[in-house]
Order: sequence, then structure tokens, then C-alpha cells
Amino acid sequence: MTRAAEEKIIVGVDGSDASVEALRLGNRLAEGLGVRLEAWGCWEYPAGYEGYLAMGAEGFARDAEENLERALTEAFGPERPRHVAARLVHGSPRTSLVEGSRRAVMLVVGSRGHGGFAGLLLGSVSAACVHHAHCPVLVVHAPGSRGARGES
Repeated sequence: MTRAAEEKIIVGVDGSDASVEALRLGNRLAEGLGVRLEAWGCWEYPAGYEGYLAMGAEGFARDAEENLERALTEAFGPERPRHVAARLVHGSPRTSLVEGSRRAVMLVVGSRGHGGFAGLLLGSVSAACVHHAHCPVLVVHAPGSRGARGES
């Protein structure tokens, strides 16, 4: 097996501008390292899912898949690079990405920039990945956002 078939970079994609930029940067790193890139769109049923079923609301996986495809198209245009694969993962983004990091050479995630009290209330996938991943983690800010490209 070649190195590219054995190793991969995982990029967590939620459709935000930061995750689209994470796809672009993850792709450049994957090309440079000669490894595959997997774009992961994670989804889960919301709390109280039974109530949604009673109302007939469905499509959580479909929405996540459409979001993932839209981000890939925004990052790469209509023709995705051959070494890039999309993967829809049923599970919380934090848990899924940290577990996936066991089989990756790098994990790349976007940062939406929620900090301070709001960040504590909302939680942070990128912070969980930085603290618990089993491989190096790169957190990418959206272009032009505060903190992007070394700004503070």
C-alpha cells in the first residue's frame, strides 16, 4: 500500500466560512504530504428528537450531507480533487472528530470565533479537538475574521 492510501487528513466541515477555509488549507497540506483528505460532515439527532418525529420533521442526515457538498463545492469548485473524499458521520462532531483523529495524520477544523462566555455556553468543537485529539490539530479562522492570518 502507498502512503497516500494509508494516511489521511480529516477536515471537520460544518458549512461555516472557517470550515470552507479549513478544507482549502487541509487540501494544500494533503497534497504536500501525499496523503488523502477526508471531509467529515457530522450530524446527530437533536435533544428531544422524539418530539420532532411526532411532528413529522426529518432529514437531519440529508441536511448535513447537503451542507457538506455545498462546502466542498465552495472550496474546490465543481470538480473535487481526486484525493478528496466526503464522509457523512452520524455522531456529535466533538466525539466523532476526536475518535477519527486516531486514524489521521492531522485534524483540521474551523473556528467560528465564539469566545468568552458565549463560547463556554455553546461549547467548542475546535477546543475539544485541540485538547483531546490523538494527532496534531490545526484550527483555521475564516478569511478576514479576527485572528485570521496572525491578527489579534
